Amino acid sequence: MTASDRTTQIRKGRKFDQVLEGARTVFLRAGFEGASVDDIAREAGVSKATLYSYFPDKRLLFMEVAKAECQRQADEAVQIIESVGMPVEAVLRFAAERFIDYMSSDFGLQTYRLCVAESDRFPQLGHAFYHSGPELVRSRMVDYLRKAVARGELVIEDFNLAADQFAELCKVDIHNRLVFGICGACVPHERGRIIEGAVSMFLARYGVRG
Repeated sequence: MTASDRTTQIRKGRKFDQVLEGARTVFLRAGFEGASVDDIAREAGVSKATLYSYFPDKRLLFMEVAKAECQRQADEAVQIIESVGMPVEAVLRFAAERFIDYMSSDFGLQTYRLCVAESDRFPQLGHAFYHSGPELVRSRMVDYLRKAVARGELVIEDFNLAADQFAELCKVDIHNRLVFGICGACVPHERGRIIEGAVSMFLARYGVRG
């Protein structure tokens, strides 16, 4: 085990969830750079020693919160879709809205930038986040697409490719402009234009033709 491996180990304990919830509150409020370990420990109601015993590095804690946030949003989206029983076009529009809102949020952008910035020194951070975040969302999208095809609502052979294509349609050029600071936010008009374009193009490729 290398030195970097030893310093990037998460240990779970009795107050692990408590620390995670406190960190989530602070990170969503202040972002990665603005959140101090003191603030997180105070919000979580634990000592700094307890916090560091679980997370020896603030980056680890941020990534764990990001993973949990992706899991929460994915689960919530699935529950809404399944409980309401929306038609496929409405589901795609809903998925695009959720995807763009997260991607363009301060929290989503900071997560992306941190993964890229630390990819050389701590590649396991990006790997862990991808498998528990974006890959999770992708698998949920694939599951939905399979069900839609089984119901005769879509015609798809390569489900993974279709899910990836939809995600890219939702990003178009807005992701790069946000990441590089060309624009500060995805304004409502631009957001609506991207969503409608993504849904229309996806259905033009995979929709059922009469």
